[in-house]
Amino acid sequence: MTFTEELDKIFVTEEEIPEKFNLTEEVHQRTYLSNGEMKTWKGSVHEVYSPVCIRTEEGLKRRLIGTYPVCTEQEAFEALDAAIAAYDNGRGKWPTMSVADRITCVENFTKKMLEQKDIVVKLLMWEIGKSYADSVKEFDRTVEYIYATIDALKDIDRQSSRFEIEQGIVAQVRRSPLGVVLCMGPFNYPLNETFTTLIPAIIMGNTLLFKPPKHGTLLHFPLLEAFRDSFPKGVVNTIYGRGHTIVPGLMQSGKINVLTLIGSSKVANELKKLHPKVNRLRAILGLDAKNAAIVTKNADISLAVQETVLGSLSFNGQRCTALKIIFVHKNIAREFLHQLKEAVAKLKYGMPWEPNVALTPLPEPHKPAYLQEIIEDARQHGAEVINENGGATVASFVYPAIVFPVNEKMKLYREEQFGPVIPVVPYESLEEPIQYLIESPHGQQVSIFSSNSDEVATSIDELVNQVSRVNINCQCQRGPDVFPFTGRKDSAEGTLSVVDALRSFSIRSLVATKLNDNNKHLLNEIINGHESNFLSTKFIF
Repeated sequence: MTFTEELDKIFVTEEEIPEKFNLTEEVHQRTYLSNGEMKTWKGSVHEVYSPVCIRTEEGLKRRLIGTYPVCTEQEAFEALDAAIAAYDNGRGKWPTMSVADRITCVENFTKKMLEQKDIVVKLLMWEIGKSYADSVKEFDRTVEYIYATIDALKDIDRQSSRFEIEQGIVAQVRRSPLGVVLCMGPFNYPLNETFTTLIPAIIMGNTLLFKPPKHGTLLHFPLLEAFRDSFPKGVVNTIYGRGHTIVPGLMQSGKINVLTLIGSSKVANELKKLHPKVNRLRAILGLDAKNAAIVTKNADISLAVQETVLGSLSFNGQRCTALKIIFVHKNIAREFLHQLKEAVAKLKYGMPWEPNVALTPLPEPHKPAYLQEIIEDARQHGAEVINENGGATVASFVYPAIVFPVNEKMKLYREEQFGPVIPVVPYESLEEPIQYLIESPHGQQVSIFSSNSDEVATSIDELVNQVSRVNINCQCQRGPDVFPFTGRKDSAEGTLSVVDALRSFSIRSLVATKLNDNNKHLLNEIINGHESNFLSTKFIF
């Protein structure tokens, strides 16, 4: 039996899918949330086909798992009007609500969200091919993030509950919302990474237009009623349709105050240019990355291999923080590649529901062809696929390919592959990978592997000014969520951590007056009478 035939066997018939993990009913979404109502859609719909192919008499076929609305500009602008009305120039119920009451709304939403865990996890598996274990992890991590955000906001509010007196002026400084937020998340972490911007945007008092990603849309449907029931009308509004059809008009209206996007820098640049008042637009962006690993001659090779496999192939390499190019010193390249091939060969591949599965089908229909293209381009410029069966493809599944030696003539050297291809570049001097990072348009993270303290120290001092995070003897990653997550150059705009996100979606505002008896009396009346939600000394526990 050939390896291709073995790969073909990972796909099963409908009857062979374990009942616990099967999506027994297709999800045909015909409603969307706008202005506090679940509105019915009777227009055209987009069919959602799973990357999990089903074996049939006619061969392997992507399984239809549901449909969702393809709305028009009209529905998008209705949602925008609802968000604008709910914000009401900062005078709406939501932006003027007390921090404690907004927290209560988010807590109520989270309880309702937890009730939908099973269906959301199943849809994560079936929509984007994420393993069951990782789908559960994504859901749980999202809930943890929400609670961490609540705790962080309580801390911020406690610190703001006092008055400051300077030079005869008494003031209270708090954070206030920015306005209407357009939120667009990615397909690879369609729940978690979307909510790392959506939740802080809402809880800070902003109103929201939320466009789910093209792959990973249906999994948000079970949460729409929770949004409707937990927040005042118009606070959360969903928009559906072709991005190039509905989003440009929203930006051109000039009524979007904040753009938050996790996607490509090309798209972000185009959208920002459409806004007529760019100085009024705040952007919080997570964009392209081509994170490098630098394995020095003083590295613990086994550790470097272990972290490289995790970093380059977790969720099939479909992470912005994935290791996407590996620089290995020539003195240890042979042993590193030998161990890397062995480690990749041990990874379990199969369907998302299988226990301990590491490699699963890819959600983007065009991705297998693209990966074959960049592998072939590398071959034409002198590289080889050095692991057995590397790059073998059946339907939506691509087996990992280790490509060596990669050089600057190849697409793999510059392009973000976002898939299970590991480009390895041999080098002689540390100056080579450092120069690569200097010239790269990306500047998110880097991993350096070495046991030599002088070598690590020198590298740190040079690399911290090229990327936003230097990882020592471990893979690149986002977490823990309390750490800053950002990037230089074209990799990000703004910073996301639990606390930084709250700051990103708000601005410091203050109430100030001259410190005299009349004003002290006035302030005490307001505070003791609980007449203002902003001017308050209430302490949130």
